[in-house]
Amino acid sequence: MIADTPHTDAPVILYRHPRSGHCHRVELMLSLLGLPYKTVDLDMAAGAHKAPDHLAISPLGQVPAIDDSGERLSDSNAILTYLVLRHGDAPAWRGRSPVEAAEIQRWLSIAAGEIASGPCAARLVTVFGADLDHPAAMARAHALFAVMETHLTARDWLAADRVTLADIAGYSYIAHAPEGGVSLDSYPAIRAWLRRIEGLEGFVSMARSPALA
Repeated sequence: MIADTPHTDAPVILYRHPRSGHCHRVELMLSLLGLPYKTVDLDMAAGAHKAPDHLAISPLGQVPAIDDSGERLSDSNAILTYLVLRHGDAPAWRGRSPVEAAEIQRWLSIAAGEIASGPCAARLVTVFGADLDHPAAMARAHALFAVMETHLTARDWLAADRVTLADIAGYSYIAHAPEGGVSLDSYPAIRAWLRRIEGLEGFVSMARSPALA
């Protein structure tokens, strides 16, 4: 892809948890853009994400965070936007028209809202032991998937006639929804969409829960 600005050969450093969907969406974007990167896995159980050196990069103590030749950023959707603006074909990924841009933003909001409180939250319970309402998270996931299934029945991608940031932001937690007890069996259009993403050149997968690997 054509870069908006030149980038050096220095790899982007991705601070992550290897089984975090938020981290995976950033790693997937890095790989799709063909950018060199290296991962630094934080021992979050030991509080590495709250250590002063990480807080200097990510003030809220969250992952993912990146260091791109001195540019330090946190928040997965913000990082996706930064990566395509600096290193990618930004209009293709962020929208070639006001309507496309708005649709992509809508799905980024869904990724931070309904996806986070649905399939992401359900998986946090089963994989990480989070103290959340698992049945409520599963119900929110299925409610979202019913809408997405109808949406994807007549189209290949979420927001445009090609893959965009909307699809990258949505992929990881939806692909791994079964780890949270949310079956995708009833959603053939969603499963086909996931396969299209997995067929992209540069696709990288996220580590699965050992019980489901």
